Amino acid sequence: MDATYSTPAVDEIKISEKKKDSEKIFLEGPRSRLKELIFTIKVLFEFISGFRVLHFLGPCVAVFGSARITEDSPYYESARKIGAGLAGQGFTTITGGGPGIMEAANRGAQESLGQSIGCNIRLPKEQYPNPYLDKWFNFKYFFVRKVLMFKYSDAFIIMPGGIGTLDEFFEALTLIQTKKILDFPIILFGTKFWQPLRPLFASMLEAKMISSEDLNLVLFTDSVEETLQHIKTIAMAKHAEKRRQAFRRLRILGE
Repeated sequence: MDATYSTPAVDEIKISEKKKDSEKIFLEGPRSRLKELIFTIKVLFEFISGFRVLHFLGPCVAVFGSARITEDSPYYESARKIGAGLAGQGFTTITGGGPGIMEAANRGAQESLGQSIGCNIRLPKEQYPNPYLDKWFNFKYFFVRKVLMFKYSDAFIIMPGGIGTLDEFFEALTLIQTKKILDFPIILFGTKFWQPLRPLFASMLEAKMISSEDLNLVLFTDSVEETLQHIKTIAMAKHAEKRRQAFRRLRILGE
């Protein structure tokens, strides 16, 4: 598969790269009150735009993982089967919208006639909307993207990945530990890849930095079937019915 897609979204990212020297990084520290107000308004509009795209999806499962995984990787095929399995259970598959693991999960969902959604982030490298998305939204701000992906997901599947994937995993674990979200299963897929985390968690438990309850819903597995069953047992039973509640679309809002 050709890894360089030419789409309007990709062209937009390329244009953005050319203008990056004139853009201010919003984490650079205090700025004038006017600039901070303008930034706040931009964030507000990005949240509202994201709500409009994601509000009516129904129950979702987020699949995280590396953008660098290629189609010949066994992890790619596993993610593709997971996307297909989620579609069979009635879940929408939601990913970061890019290549690699994200593409594989979206592809499996779409091939199985399930909903396939991407929350794309504008980056100078690696990130572009994959061709297996029924709907996607291009985020400018990482934190807005993460908030909305976690808000609309009933479970989290963490496939092998890099720093961004670790960030998403620990964000999910922190939200569960602090009870900002409740009883959401987390699956770490790829036991050999994620093995280094086990002694880390054991050390944290021994030092009483965490409790055993914090890890109750974390599953280490290499099995697509076990992954889907874990989600079905926890996420579907506790959350899917509530998330299937029919929200009335408002014509005045163009919904």
